[in-house]
Amino acid sequence: MHRKLAESKLSFTPFLLVAPFFLWGTAMVAMKGVIPHTTPLFMAAVRIIPAGMLIVVAAAAMGRPQPKGWLAWLWIVLFGLVDGALFQGFLAEGLSRTGAGLGSVMIDSQPLAVAVMARFLFDEQVGLWGWLGLGIGILGISLIGLPDHWILGLLHGDLSALSTQTALHLVQKLLQSGEWLMLLAALSMAIGTVMVRYVCRYADPVAATGWHMVLGGIPLVFLSGFTESTQWSQLGGTDWMAMAYSTLFGSAIAYGLFFYFASSGSLTSLSSLTFLTPIFALLFGNLLLAEVLTPVQWTGVILTLVSIYLINQRDKLLQLFKPQAFTPALSPALEDGSDGQSPTSSPH
Repeated sequence: MHRKLAESKLSFTPFLLVAPFFLWGTAMVAMKGVIPHTTPLFMAAVRIIPAGMLIVVAAAAMGRPQPKGWLAWLWIVLFGLVDGALFQGFLAEGLSRTGAGLGSVMIDSQPLAVAVMARFLFDEQVGLWGWLGLGIGILGISLIGLPDHWILGLLHGDLSALSTQTALHLVQKLLQSGEWLMLLAALSMAIGTVMVRYVCRYADPVAATGWHMVLGGIPLVFLSGFTESTQWSQLGGTDWMAMAYSTLFGSAIAYGLFFYFASSGSLTSLSSLTFLTPIFALLFGNLLLAEVLTPVQWTGVILTLVSIYLINQRDKLLQLFKPQAFTPALSPALEDGSDGQSPTSSPH
């Protein structure tokens, strides 16, 4: 009984609901500072494997059951491949080619994908304001991810910047862009956020979160070993401290809290709180790394944050702008449906 009471209090603590997004935002800045001295896949593996082990140990200490049965492990392995290997791999590779703040905005556009998937898989309603938010979000992401001269050329009716690009070269350029690698990371995390509902049918959410990070980090270790070199030879004491912060706070604590809430709350509303992550990342990226965005990118950031706000607040906005139906006042006799006679009386 005490455990259930504690869990219900945990679910409604605003500080804990915001904590994962603050930790993710600041962890992005910490990792960006380490990137020049290491390799992306190595950093991703170091970030999630120790964090996963810490969560597994914490789950055991709290008396939470460990996964049992082949279905539980199958879902955890799939969860690890999508939300561990793919998400962290795309994130680290994208972070090496873009800023922490801008990359965070792209990653945290994942509520747009979560809203659509949750609508069809779990019948979570999107509504008018939600769909409006999705449209604005797509526009915002496009302004962030596409080159500025393309956007400005379209606004001025100059299509020469686009006409000289072949379709194949265009796709290749976008996939090599850090912002679009971050978008792939966002899609991976969105799928992982939806998958957690299925994972939690067969395993405890906290234990599953830990194991999926450990298992998802294994492919990153092998890829780093075969494709990267000098992973740690240039790392200094400050770099190791930054990676430790990203591991303990930006992964173990942040992911444990996020997927605990995702297993029981509204996926769309919870994921939409991630609009806080890029705010923290942009703020600390500017303060600590002197990152500066172009006017077009700032426009995209603002539109993306507006879109996520509309998705998060769609129910409140619907009630706020819902027309009030006029209901005529009834006399006391008619209010009880009796027209002044006894329900059992006859007109004769």
